[in-house]
Amino acid sequence: MTQADTPDAAAEAYRQRRHFFLRRLHSLSGVVPVGIFLLTHLWTNARAVYGRDAFNHAVGEIQAMPLLAYVEVGGILLPLAFHAAYGLVIAAQGSANVASYGYSRNWMYLLQRLTGVIAFAFIALHLWQYRVQKTLGAMHWQDFYGALGRDLAMPAMFAGYVVGLTASVFHFANGVWLCGNSWGLTTSARSMRRAATLCAVGGLALWALGFNTLLHFSYRCGGVLPMPEQTLERMCHDAVAP
Repeated sequence: MTQADTPDAAAEAYRQRRHFFLRRLHSLSGVVPVGIFLLTHLWTNARAVYGRDAFNHAVGEIQAMPLLAYVEVGGILLPLAFHAAYGLVIAAQGSANVASYGYSRNWMYLLQRLTGVIAFAFIALHLWQYRVQKTLGAMHWQDFYGALGRDLAMPAMFAGYVVGLTASVFHFANGVWLCGNSWGLTTSARSMRRAATLCAVGGLALWALGFNTLLHFSYRCGGVLPMPEQTLERMCHDAVAP
């Protein structure tokens, strides 16, 4: 019996194959469906800049989808839970060594894992504030617009949302680039550079879309921009009125 045929070698080969499969699945799940959900969520929320009615119409179309609960659990929450859980495993096992090797990809490696942890905490908070409260009957989806206006009027909450948005978008954009490498879509140095540029531009555009929405909600209740007291009272009342 050769060394390669020993039980320990076979078990190690199985662990490597499983790790390879899980890493591929983790990379793919960050784009489909989790990444698609991020794009859809930010685009839907961006309708808020056109007012409460436009926002409620966009959210209402989603709420009217048939079998929505099954889509949310099977197509979003379970893939998100897997991506987050296995991502935390990868983050715990990884080592960036940026102190010894300050290369750009080493920094990107570190930032990918750091932003993944931040994005996970942010998404958990966001789900608790809105999705869980809706499920528990403490909030209706028609209340989302006013609740976002109230929450984002608080400077600490606004800052937290900006950090969460930034972490989520960076993690997604850099993850798309990594997914292309992992799945063999970008093999040459030239194709990797082009993909990196496209991901960076797309990520900046997506971040600007989300940040503009945050500014809208915060501005509606005067959370970021200073304004006279009467104007603040009128705008905040408009934001939280049913």
